[in-house]
Amino acid sequence: MSSLCLQRLQEERKKWRKDHPFGFYAKPTKKADGSMNLQKWEAGVPGKEGTIWQEGVYPLTIEYPDEYPSKPPKVRLPAGFYHPNVYPSGTICLSILNEDQDWRPAITLKQICLGIQDLLDAPNIKSPAQEPAFRAFSKNKDEYKKKILLQAKQYTQ
Repeated sequence: MSSLCLQRLQEERKKWRKDHPFGFYAKPTKKADGSMNLQKWEAGVPGKEGTIWQEGVYPLTIEYPDEYPSKPPKVRLPAGFYHPNVYPSGTICLSILNEDQDWRPAITLKQICLGIQDLLDAPNIKSPAQEPAFRAFSKNKDEYKKKILLQAKQYTQ
């Protein structure tokens, strides 16, 4: 890990511990030897109040490349997560996580988590990543809502 990457991730951890949105969590994972792995985090994003997502706290895996913050982290929900902008692998399709689109090195962990929370209830239909969820969201809102409410129950805390 480059010293810039390490320095930035230590700074992100410190900022997150001081100030993070209510109901969210994020922490580095542990390596086999018990030491902290700053390049792989586990996080949780709650669904927004008043939405079909509100019952759940959705688990994320965030992996930071050695080139971070020049390159964005890879952020995933569990494989098979039902959402128009989540690939079957769980990878999230969001412009601020794409270095060819809106990624900027100044984007923080907090901004990423809030961006994902916004995306849950406001999918980008111009960038579908999963056919079944995209089709239901576009053509059958009742079916979509039913599947989201069922999925949210899997992620209640």
